[in-house]
Amino acid sequence: MPSVQGFSTSRARSYIFRLPLFTRVIVAIICALWLVGVQSVWDIREFGALVPSKINFATAHRLSTFPLIHLNIFHALVNLVALTPLMERFESEYGTLTTLALFFGPLTTVPALAYMLIERFVLHADTAVMGASMWVFLLLGMEAIRTFKSNPYLVIGTHHIPTWTTPLMLIFAVAVLMPGTSLLGHLCGVAMGYIAGLGIIKYLAPPEWALRWVETRFNLLSILPHYVSVDQKTYGRFGVLPTNNRAGGSAATELVGSTQRLGP
Repeated sequence: MPSVQGFSTSRARSYIFRLPLFTRVIVAIICALWLVGVQSVWDIREFGALVPSKINFATAHRLSTFPLIHLNIFHALVNLVALTPLMERFESEYGTLTTLALFFGPLTTVPALAYMLIERFVLHADTAVMGASMWVFLLLGMEAIRTFKSNPYLVIGTHHIPTWTTPLMLIFAVAVLMPGTSLLGHLCGVAMGYIAGLGIIKYLAPPEWALRWVETRFNLLSILPHYVSVDQKTYGRFGVLPTNNRAGGSAATELVGSTQRLGP
């Protein structure tokens, strides 16, 4: 396959084919909603954007839909390039059901509510926001906390910069280089990422026993391609293929030792 300055189309295609289920669906939804936004009959941005003054019980969907809607193709493309590897890593670690519950639950609604309250009652403004960049900075915040625990400082010359501050520096760089982006929205996202990265995420996620019951009840590992099991320690990244050959070994031993996985 052709390669241009280190970019391999075969590797890119292989990476895309390996994306887990929820990440694939989010990419597809963002692309589909951008296409919907091209027509002028129905204004998808007016319907789904996060507008503080328009949030009520009838329009609560805005708290979850705004990351999926973008202003234009450039806005959508930049966010997809940044979001996809971060979302893929999160889903691969926590599982598809957990990712679904968190990203259409507290990881989106909490920073959205924080933005709404600060915008309305502190800044006395009503700026509409949309786009997946809030998810991008939330995931970067979580990664920064994880990095800080193992590598507290980034050394540049004689300066020691705490690694947890790198998303903040990126936020301000984006605000300078790309006027019109929401500084407050990005800050709310990274703040939620810091909170989740400190260990709060395990209290926000649904109980694992409930997720395991759903997986078993509906046999999700078998019927959904690229599905990632919530039980990483038992099933591995994409689940262990079943086997009836147990010559002298226990089921537990086979599960721990096996390297076979469902999916690509």
